[in-house]
Amino acid sequence: MILETSWWTSGGWLVVTDALLVGPWHHDHERSATHRRAPTDYDADHVLLRLIRCVNGQAQARMYCNPVFDYGRRPAQWEYAGEGYQEALASAEGAERSLRLTTDLNVGFEGSLASARTLLKEGQARFVALSWSEHAPPRTLEEAGARLTWTAHHWQHWLDRGRFPDHPWRSFLQRSALTLKGLTFAPTGAVVAAATTSLPETPGGVRNWDYRYTWIRDTAATLWALYALGFDWEANDFFHFVADVAAAEDGDLQLMYGVDGERALQESTLDHLSGYDGARPVRIGNAAYTQRQHDVWGAVVGAIDLYTRAHERVDDRLWAIVRTQVRRALEHWPEPDQGIWEIRSGPQHFTFSKIACWVAADAGARLAEGRGEKKLAAEWRTAAEQIRADVLAHALDERGVFAQHYGGKTLDASVLLIPLLRFLPPDDERVRNTVLAIADELTEDELVLRYRVDETEDGLTGTEGTFTICSFWLVSALVQIGELARARALCEKLLSYASPLQLYAEEIDPHTGRQLGNFPQAFTHLALITAVTAVIRAERAQLR
Repeated sequence: MILETSWWTSGGWLVVTDALLVGPWHHDHERSATHRRAPTDYDADHVLLRLIRCVNGQAQARMYCNPVFDYGRRPAQWEYAGEGYQEALASAEGAERSLRLTTDLNVGFEGSLASARTLLKEGQARFVALSWSEHAPPRTLEEAGARLTWTAHHWQHWLDRGRFPDHPWRSFLQRSALTLKGLTFAPTGAVVAAATTSLPETPGGVRNWDYRYTWIRDTAATLWALYALGFDWEANDFFHFVADVAAAEDGDLQLMYGVDGERALQESTLDHLSGYDGARPVRIGNAAYTQRQHDVWGAVVGAIDLYTRAHERVDDRLWAIVRTQVRRALEHWPEPDQGIWEIRSGPQHFTFSKIACWVAADAGARLAEGRGEKKLAAEWRTAAEQIRADVLAHALDERGVFAQHYGGKTLDASVLLIPLLRFLPPDDERVRNTVLAIADELTEDELVLRYRVDETEDGLTGTEGTFTICSFWLVSALVQIGELARARALCEKLLSYASPLQLYAEEIDPHTGRQLGNFPQAFTHLALITAVTAVIRAERAQLR
């Protein structure tokens, strides 16, 4: 989680190191105002540190700091803090907080810009720290170096807690684990879908969304991935965040929430801004939070099922949540919804939404059995079979392939989850037909589309890239149906598309390999962990 970049200039080489500092727990004598999960021995310092070293020759270095507040609507106002030129405060009228710039350079102001310049010779170094809370930034180069070392050791020790296979793909699993940790809001345990808003799914297009929220549907996948890699603390913290939300909502779950459990995520456009590479509109908030999506109930009950397997008990609080979520699923599964892809056109009887309701009933039955509620377990098991029979009667096309929605013929990548969720066994001919149809017909250069936009009315215009999560789903599904060689080849290809830092956005342009959409994308890295783990386990099983 520390970035080092080497720069060549005409006079010499510079190495720039960037890190968000981590330090010891800050609240030894007072309670944190934000933490709801059990504190650890470490805490975020709320400091962005940049070190710059000249390693060869000499180079003129310039530092610019030009912050804007309220999404660019309020310019910064700078003032010095202290007696010299090496500490400054940036604020704006009406802003919730100010920024503090601390450095061993001499800073000057030009309107909303703070700048500094210096000549660095071989062996010399400077630091700049930007901080935004009561936690103190480093004041000297020596302190900055020591806190950077502490941060590096923290991440090394954190990664040492994980279980990673001795395999050439090990580093991709490690980077994915670090990415999920980096996208976690420690006070509540919430994991955001991405760190960004409005990075375009199509260059210059309109499919630009705010992903800085937690999606309930990610719950079970997040738990499985973190448990599989040995990060039980993080998995449990996220689970308890979701349990807090589910208990508070009494069954009326939204599909997404803010990191502190915020419900209202009103969407608006920032028309004074253009996004990356000129894309418009730039959005903040996400109106999809008002949609009805039936997969949320299955996500919560499935997560509780997974959590209780690790803990071997369903306490009264979780059992109350299970009963509420299963009841909601059984009340609403016959109704249409907006589906997993949050389409902004009319609701449909989406196949995956029905399957998610089946997950709620099926997992709920297992949990009821464990609680000794045999009558309720039998009732929910019967309901699960009713949902499955309905799906098998209405979601298959004439080829025996699962379609996107009832009565349709359109392919949809979400049905790749059928064998992964155990809705049908992987050797079922309908499962095999579906997986191979998607692999052959819903791909561009072997990478999977979530659906073809010219065949699905989703209420939007324009095109989109291939969805990387769906491609990793295909890898996992191919392993399930016994196509291991094909799964490994596709997985190897997908790993070759990773950024130089082994990170993934939401989508990939199959023709250029360009990352598209918000970045880094948690759900993509979750699917990577599942797919890579599946391939490695299947290969090792063959060798036994």
